[in-house]
Amino acid sequence: EDYALIGDCHTAALVGRDGSIDWLCLPRFDSGACFAALLGAPEHGRWLITPCAPNPTIRRRYREHTLILETDFETPEGAVTLVDFMPLRGHASDVARIVIGRRGRVEMRTELILRFYYGAFVPWVTRLDDGSLRAIAGPDRVVVHTDVPLRGENLTTVGEFVVNEGDFIPFVMTYSASHLPPQSPVNVRKALDDTERFWREWSKRGRYRGEWTEAVDRSLITLKALTYAPTGGI
Repeated sequence: EDYALIGDCHTAALVGRDGSIDWLCLPRFDSGACFAALLGAPEHGRWLITPCAPNPTIRRRYREHTLILETDFETPEGAVTLVDFMPLRGHASDVARIVIGRRGRVEMRTELILRFYYGAFVPWVTRLDDGSLRAIAGPDRVVVHTDVPLRGENLTTVGEFVVNEGDFIPFVMTYSASHLPPQSPVNVRKALDDTERFWREWSKRGRYRGEWTEAVDRSLITLKALTYAPTGGI
């Protein structure tokens, strides 16, 4: 119950209260997991974005009628919101994470441990000309786009950054098959707007209006997120 769900109707990820994505299969629900800490430990794959300060106050919610997750972190120095979502599937699968400064100045850190096929394979990671990171393991490729400086430590990609009030700091992880040309990164702001519009318009189709409207709406969104769009299989 400490995990929230985000997805693109082709696959889905589980996000912990601490800002760690601990489960994700790419590119489909039935593919091998590249983040499998849910079943093991961080070294089996996860993506953490969290304050450096210990024991932050944490609150989270979904944007109304959507599958966009917002996690608020408050520390003695300030407050930030981590926005997690998966844009609608195009030619590739994307996970978008945005850190928004709400108050003060918050020191943050990120830790990306990619382990394909349920933690078995450590990818080969290189830096591309545009500064993004590319990780390849056999047929699988992930490219991570962000302005935050990232570095490798002990087979882990890490980075520290400071978030001030009003800052908008995006991270995008894009998956595609390694034999295909790399996909261009999504425009995060447009992808966020498009994703929010998709879920709100879909939710409006619900006909139930009664005491349990909010619970019914959230249950239907979750079932939609667990449905594989090309076939309708759940």
